[in-house]
Amino acid sequence: MPATSSSDTRQVGLLAVSFLAFLVGSVTGAGAILFRALIAFIHNLFFNAQLSLDYDANVLETLGPWGPFIILAPIIGGMGVIFLVRNFAPEAKGHGVPEVMYAIYYREGRIRPVVALVKSLASALSIGSGAAVGREGPIIQIGASFGSTLGQLTRVAVWQRNTLIAAGAGAGIAATFNTPLGGVLFAVELMLPEVSPRTFLPVVIATGTAAYIGRLAFGLQPAFLLPSELISPGLEPQHAEVLILAVLLGVLCGLASWAFIRVLAAMEDIFEKVPLNDYLRHAIGMAIVGMMMYLLARGFGHYFIEGVGYGTIQAILLGNITSLALMTLLCVLKLLATTISLGSGSSGGIFSPALFIGATIGGAFGAAVDQFWPLPDFGIAAFAMIGMAGVVSGATGAAMTAIVMIFEMTADYSIMIPMIIAVGVSTGLRRFLSEENIYTIKLARRGQNIPKERHSHMYRILHARQVMDTRIAILPDHLPLEKAVRVVPEGEDRTYVIVSHEGHITGVVPLGMLARPPQGLGDLVILADVAIHDFVLAREDDIINDVLKRLGRRPRAFALIVRGTGIPRAGDVVGVIGAEQIGKSILAYMHG
Repeated sequence: MPATSSSDTRQVGLLAVSFLAFLVGSVTGAGAILFRALIAFIHNLFFNAQLSLDYDANVLETLGPWGPFIILAPIIGGMGVIFLVRNFAPEAKGHGVPEVMYAIYYREGRIRPVVALVKSLASALSIGSGAAVGREGPIIQIGASFGSTLGQLTRVAVWQRNTLIAAGAGAGIAATFNTPLGGVLFAVELMLPEVSPRTFLPVVIATGTAAYIGRLAFGLQPAFLLPSELISPGLEPQHAEVLILAVLLGVLCGLASWAFIRVLAAMEDIFEKVPLNDYLRHAIGMAIVGMMMYLLARGFGHYFIEGVGYGTIQAILLGNITSLALMTLLCVLKLLATTISLGSGSSGGIFSPALFIGATIGGAFGAAVDQFWPLPDFGIAAFAMIGMAGVVSGATGAAMTAIVMIFEMTADYSIMIPMIIAVGVSTGLRRFLSEENIYTIKLARRGQNIPKERHSHMYRILHARQVMDTRIAILPDHLPLEKAVRVVPEGEDRTYVIVSHEGHITGVVPLGMLARPPQGLGDLVILADVAIHDFVLAREDDIINDVLKRLGRRPRAFALIVRGTGIPRAGDVVGVIGAEQIGKSILAYMHG
């Protein structure tokens, strides 16, 4: 598909964008179903020597018919991954979300259509053959790719194409985890450069559509099931000790999030420096992961860390894994297996591994609490859920997404207060230790910085008097240009000349135009000849958001700010707002 330049695009109405978002959600929801079926087929082939689509990722796998040869499964699958990535779409390598962010902020929302297909195949091979990666990153990239492709085909404006990308990403999360609210918040917190009704509505439509389609195939049940006896009945006011423990668990989650980010970056560097080709580097990494899987299966009866790892999470939440030592071991091994998988060349997400690491940290913490400070109404499952939210928020920086998604994935609202506390502590500590999250660090290391603040439009509430340039001179329109050049510098420094005719405002002339008068025309050129008439009028107390709307309606180059409430005249002009003033106000606001 030929690249779509910004000059070839057009802005369409909200109804049209909403319909496109519906298509994005529909395709992404269907894509999630097919993607999970493909993972099931490959997993059964590699682990059970069966041609079947019957696979429940929430059930722990026992040692299959291959015995020690299961070590070869991730190696063989990895070779297919490297072949697909190298030959068809290098963007499909890794966990996908950084490439989507890069497309939004640096490529005007352009993602090649082939990425969706290659990402599907490569990630299904990685996950199905045992690489310790998640399935949400691929479906995010698949949804985003379709959103970009649809935006390019319909030639909508760049900001609308980026909105469709964010809608596809949110739809992928919603369909994968059955978390429509979490999908919306994921798009808002991590993808959308602008949060407004015109961008929010398409995201909601896409995520809701994808979640509905996903539920048709996967059912209404949450991603993880909790037996009633393990669900916390609610945090009573007198249980203040739980809040203290939530702070401590938040610290552990923050440290784990920081370790996850730094170890992943280190593994990418280590494997990049290995003096071998891509195939051999990935084979080494997958051999290590295969050995971990096999040794765990020999020692404890299950692979635990392979693939998405939902079986281990579910086992902890059901109370089938309660050993402090085992959960600690699984936490460390999963972190290493995921970073080795991605660092050596796998294709897959980091959201599921973050859930796994959080569940094992929280579960181990809960097991320790049971030994030294028993809480009858707050057990391992509750701490595991808090840990899941803590590590997800710390690693990704998406705090609201983490809180809402864990609630949607477990249907347990009773732990919300300690969860919020742990998420706040974890995210704050990780940001103190590392400014970049697990999605942005890869881009930052390439010199491609992604804005992290979601208040980038707060400058719009500034008043016009706070932004305007007051260095103006008011001169009559019949004044010759050469005389105006001599008149203006006599006073204090000026930036703009307001041109008047019998007291009425007729135009504005930037001082730079007076500094370069036409040569040899003498007094033939007057201010009226060079005045810019593309201006709007605004009052001193108008907020910049309103001024920008007026400037953009036709569009106009300048806003002349006037005092008073009556019909403005030239003498009422007190300042000018143009692109330079708006840019300076944004910079000043960002820097404090």
